[in-house]
Amino acid sequence: MKNQHQEHHVIGIPVSSSAFPVDTMNKLGKKADSFINGVREHVRLATNFSETVKGKLRLGARILKVGGVERIFKQFFVVREREKLIKASQCYLSTTAGPIAGLLFISTDKIAFCSERAIKFSSANGELVRIYYKVLIPLRKIKIANQSENTKKPSQKYIEIVTTDNFEFWFMGFLNYQKAFKYLQQTLSQCPHA
Repeated sequence: MKNQHQEHHVIGIPVSSSAFPVDTMNKLGKKADSFINGVREHVRLATNFSETVKGKLRLGARILKVGGVERIFKQFFVVREREKLIKASQCYLSTTAGPIAGLLFISTDKIAFCSERAIKFSSANGELVRIYYKVLIPLRKIKIANQSENTKKPSQKYIEIVTTDNFEFWFMGFLNYQKAFKYLQQTLSQCPHA
């Protein structure tokens, strides 16, 4: 026989709870949505999902093998004595041949990008050569850094960097676009030459 005085419990967080205010829950929800959109955009830019996963695993293995992103930064770029790495972000660099997956490094001296894997091309003597695609922009050479988004698909966000000699670099597919742009803006604002 069932207990006729059985209580029914509601499990959840009350809307008026001071432990988890609605504003905090909304912010957490927005951050999660932003991150999920970043992951979706990052994967969408890849030519093949399984190749993207393999590339991320190779990149993760390389980061672990070398001893962290700071060591990768120092391995691929000349780092000055007092230069500090501020942020490294996975993203894509837009090129005429299509997007290239890699790491965007923001340091106290430069913005640098290195592809996550070596790219094959033919050398002048016809040999097949594999090199990493790299971009290095000294902060003092950056005229402006802009946020941009696809008007038809607002989840597709870009960072445009224009140099003093009017070269444009477009970075996209960030896992955390807002954080990457925030660190870029903070770094540029602290650079006396930018």
